[in-house]
Amino acid sequence: MARQGAVSIGEAAALYGLAPSTVRWWEQQGVLEPPAREGGKRLYGDTELRRIGLAYLCRVVGRMPLDQAAVVTSGETTRDAWQQAVDAQLAQVERQIAQLEAARGYLRHTLGCTDDDIAGNCPVLDAELSAHTPRGRFPGSDLVTAARAGRAARDGTEGGPPRDENVAARPPRDEKQAQCPGCRGPVARSSRGRPRTYCSRACRQRAYRARHHE
Repeated sequence: MARQGAVSIGEAAALYGLAPSTVRWWEQQGVLEPPAREGGKRLYGDTELRRIGLAYLCRVVGRMPLDQAAVVTSGETTRDAWQQAVDAQLAQVERQIAQLEAARGYLRHTLGCTDDDIAGNCPVLDAELSAHTPRGRFPGSDLVTAARAGRAARDGTEGGPPRDENVAARPPRDEKQAQCPGCRGPVARSSRGRPRTYCSRACRQRAYRARHHE
C-alpha cells in the first residue's frame, strides 16, 4: 500500500499534463532527484510534486536545456548558481526574440512584392541579397562573379585552381574519440560548435555537483 500523502508517477505526471516517461527522463538527466520507492514503485509527495512543477516551468515555459534546468531544480546549488543559469537562458531567449522580430519584419516586407516570380522579376531582390545575406561581402559584382569569389574565399584558393569536390579524396580525420571524465566512456563527436567534454548532460551535471560539494 502506498504511503499516505504520496502519489504514483502516473498521477504526478498527469498533474502537469506530462507522460510518465518524461518524468523518468528528467530524473535520468539530473533535472529531478529520484523519489522514494515502495515496493519498487516511485512515490511523489508534496515536495517532489513542487519540484516536478519547477522542472516544467524551466523546461516547457522557460525552454531551458536539461543541464541548465538541473541547476535550478536540483535543490543542491547555491542561489548564485541557479540565477546564473536563469540569466544565461534569458539572454538566449532575448537573442531568439530579436531574430524572430527581424524575421517577421522581413517577411512582412516581402509581402509587398508585386511580382509573380520574385527570383526572376523582382527589381529590388539584388539589393535585398546584398543587405541581408553573405552575398553582400562581394559588392559591385554580379552574382556569378560573387559566387566564384565566395568559393575561393571559403577554400583559400584565391588565384589558384578550385579544390576537388570529391569528399572521398579529402584526408581522413582523426577518428580517436575523447573520453568522458565522468564515466570514462567515449564522447561522441559534435558536427557543430565546440567539442563536447562529457558524454551526456547527466555526466556533466554530476561533475558540477561534485565540484561544488568539495
